[in-house]
Amino acid sequence: MTTTGTDHGPAADRSTAVVRTKAELRAQRATMSGTVAVVMTMGSLHQGHLMLVARAREVADHVILTDFVNPLQFGPNEDFDAYPRDIEGDVALVDGMVDLVFAPATDEMHPTIPPMVSVTTNRTGTLYEGASRPGHFDGVATVVTKLLNLTTPHIAVFGRKDAQQLAIVQSLVTDLDLPVRIEAVDIQRESEGLALSSRNLFLSAEGRRHALGLSATIAAAREAAPSLSGVLDALAAAKAGTAEYSADTTALRFDYALALDPATLQPVTSSHRGETLVMLAGWVDGTRLLDAAVVETTAP
Repeated sequence: MTTTGTDHGPAADRSTAVVRTKAELRAQRATMSGTVAVVMTMGSLHQGHLMLVARAREVADHVILTDFVNPLQFGPNEDFDAYPRDIEGDVALVDGMVDLVFAPATDEMHPTIPPMVSVTTNRTGTLYEGASRPGHFDGVATVVTKLLNLTTPHIAVFGRKDAQQLAIVQSLVTDLDLPVRIEAVDIQRESEGLALSSRNLFLSAEGRRHALGLSATIAAAREAAPSLSGVLDALAAAKAGTAEYSADTTALRFDYALALDPATLQPVTSSHRGETLVMLAGWVDGTRLLDAAVVETTAP
């Protein structure tokens, strides 16, 4: 595997390495001069991940991709064992795009589960996704902290689809004074609008059609802006199943459809003006899907 040299990137004769242990990762990281960006994934890579990698290539001299399905962020009734894994396919997909892939085994990353010491996200981690998935964000924050410590990057690239996760990671870096910049990348979508996600693999053809209710709701909120009340009405109609585009509500079951202050992750009030985070979660075919957007609400 040989990468192609760019303005930001490894020399043309450098191959993409795959390492499985923390010791190997540290040894490889020590050879990298200049700036380093990390892209953290749970594998099953798709075009959305490749856009994160592409952005990492633009902002840093070297790119490390982590490929690890983190058990700490799965609840007891969630799909940890069923989560898709294809390390060979993942490595082939990023061949020539990253310097290093770190793909550890579970016991390499977490010698004991639960760990004796972990990171807590406090009240923010119990809201929204956290309410439906208790402990999820503590697991995310713990593994992100570990991976930042292991890869010591200058920049960490995250997507905007997991909007609450992005906000928590940004707060993690600020609150713990971690020396890394978080670079956020816009959501990548399929041609029909569905946000790219590894979990889309679980959807049937019919389920994919119903899942488009999420992206249709985002489109309706964008169209309703800059009216805050219009955005709120669009979200309420989607959740109630009364929007013109609504999918079968027995097939797409919204968990939440929220308009939040992106600075606090609290629901907006009628006096709110400025950026508004629209955050959605729903269930289709037993699969939980997310979508999000930031809209400008400058009118009542």
